[in-house]
Amino acid sequence: MKNGWCSMSIALVITITLVMGVVFVNGWTDAPNAIATAVSTRVLKPNVAIWMAVGMNFLGALVMTYFNSQVAETISNIVTFEGAGNAAQVALAASLFSIVVWAVAAWYFGIPTSESHALIAGLTGSAMAMGGLEAVSGTEWLKVIVGLVVSTIMGFGGGWLVTKLIVLIFQGVSRRIANHVFTVGQAVSAGMNAFLHGAQDGQKFMGVFMLGLFYNNLAEKTGNGFVIPLWVMVLCSLTMGFGTSVGGMKIIKSVGMDMVRLERYQGFAADLSAAICLFLASIFGVPVSTTHTKTTAIMGAGAAKRPSSVDWSIVKEMISAWVLTFPGCGAIAFIMAKVFVAIF
Repeated sequence: MKNGWCSMSIALVITITLVMGVVFVNGWTDAPNAIATAVSTRVLKPNVAIWMAVGMNFLGALVMTYFNSQVAETISNIVTFEGAGNAAQVALAASLFSIVVWAVAAWYFGIPTSESHALIAGLTGSAMAMGGLEAVSGTEWLKVIVGLVVSTIMGFGGGWLVTKLIVLIFQGVSRRIANHVFTVGQAVSAGMNAFLHGAQDGQKFMGVFMLGLFYNNLAEKTGNGFVIPLWVMVLCSLTMGFGTSVGGMKIIKSVGMDMVRLERYQGFAADLSAAICLFLASIFGVPVSTTHTKTTAIMGAGAAKRPSSVDWSIVKEMISAWVLTFPGCGAIAFIMAKVFVAIF
C-alpha cells in the first residue's frame, strides 16, 4: 500500500509539473498572439505590450474561471482514462509531455501552432492508447470541431467585415482624429484579447490539472465537471503570466509583421473581431484556438484592403502546422503513453 501511494504521489508531482510546464509554454508561445497587431502597428511598444499581456492573461484566467468554468469542464470531459488503473496518471503525464515537445518545436521554427489543439490531440492520443475510441467523448469532441470551424469563419469574416465598416464609417473623418481613435481602440482591444486568451487557454489547462488531482482521489466531479479551487486558478494564472513575461517577440514578428502589414484601423478591426469571437466561445464553453482565431482575424483585416497584401505563403505554413497538430501531437502522445506505461 505504501509503495502504491508513493508511486501515485510521484505520478501526481510529475503530472502537475508537466501541467505547469505546458501552461508556462502557452504563455511563452501562444499569449503573444493577443498583442502582436498592437506591436506591429506601433500602438504599443513591445515591452509595454508584453507586460500588459502578462497582467491581462492572469486576470482572464482567474476571473473568467471563477465566474464561468465551462471551457474547463469541456476539456476535463473530452476523454476518460477510467478503467486504466494506475496507468491513468502515467498516460495523462505522457499526453502533457507530448504537448511540451510539440509546442517548443513550433516556437523554435516561429510557427504559431495552437497549444489548444495540441492539448486536445495529446489527451486524445494518450487516452486512445489506453482505451481505444471508447475513451474519447464524441459529444465533447464535436464542440472542438464546431469551435474550429466557427472560429475560422468568425475570425476571418469578422476581421474583413469590421475593416470594411470602419472604412465606411470614417470616410469623412480627418486622418488625425481617426488615428487617435484607432490607437486608443487597439490598445483596449489588445488588452481584451490578452484577457480572453487567459480565459480560454488558462481554463483548458486547469481542466487537465483537475484530471490529475481526480486520478489521485484528490478531487471529485460534481455534475458535468469539477469545482476548481481558487489556489488552482491562481497557480495556473501566475504561471501563464510568467511564461508571457519571458519572451514572445518571435511569435509577434511572425504573426503581426511577416504575415501581413496592417494599418492601425486594420489592427483595431482584427483585435476587436477576435475578442468578440473569443468572448462568445468562452461564455458557451466552446474550447477554441486563440491563435487560430486571432490569426484568421488578421488575415481577414488584411484581405479587406487588398488580398495581395497578405503573404499567403506564411498563411500556408501556419495552416499546415494546424493541420499537422492533431495527427502529429496525437501520435506522439499515443506512443509516449505506451512507452511511459511500459516503463513506469
